[in-house]
Amino acid sequence: MRETLSEQGLDLLFRGARSQNGWLDKAVDDHTLRAIYDLVRWGPTSTNGCPARIVFLRSAEAKARLLPALAAGNVEKTQGAPVTAIIGYDADFHEQLPRLFPHNPGMRDWYAGQPQVTDTAALRNGSLQGGYFILAARALGLDCGPMSGFDAARVEAEFFGNAGSFPGQRVRVNFLCNLGYGDPAKLFPRSPRLAFEESCALL
Repeated sequence: MRETLSEQGLDLLFRGARSQNGWLDKAVDDHTLRAIYDLVRWGPTSTNGCPARIVFLRSAEAKARLLPALAAGNVEKTQGAPVTAIIGYDADFHEQLPRLFPHNPGMRDWYAGQPQVTDTAALRNGSLQGGYFILAARALGLDCGPMSGFDAARVEAEFFGNAGSFPGQRVRVNFLCNLGYGDPAKLFPRSPRLAFEESCALL
């Protein structure tokens, strides 16, 4: 029988964790950012496609490039965060499958020439990895502030593709996530959640 997380572990990942809007003046080192991804990469994805692509913005200069793409309500919280992660996905992830799915290297050809199929699979599995990212960061003692509210085309043009990170890959942005140590004084009261009976069915 597999072991289960302690109540303290469950609180850390879920029940006690909050989406942060303000941040303490405490840096996040590169070792911790690498440790986050080292956990994320072990989470399951379809055909082991691993489409997530992440850009960590750590410097004021990098943040300044992002700010013009943000909705007004996201600017201050992003400026105050030690790190902002751009969580993207490679829509041509299938090009990596001969290496990542070696027991069936022909899977690459199953996706090839079907952009609607690859786009859907990349978004779905990149979103899975985005969820793993939040849990990994929390497990390592960080707080997260995931965000929508940005100009996706502008973010992609600035940070992805031949003008930015991952040249030659068709990378799309999924969401943004501020990282650091949250300021409890900036939290809103906890919002309610739907009950099991409202969200689930047992058949």
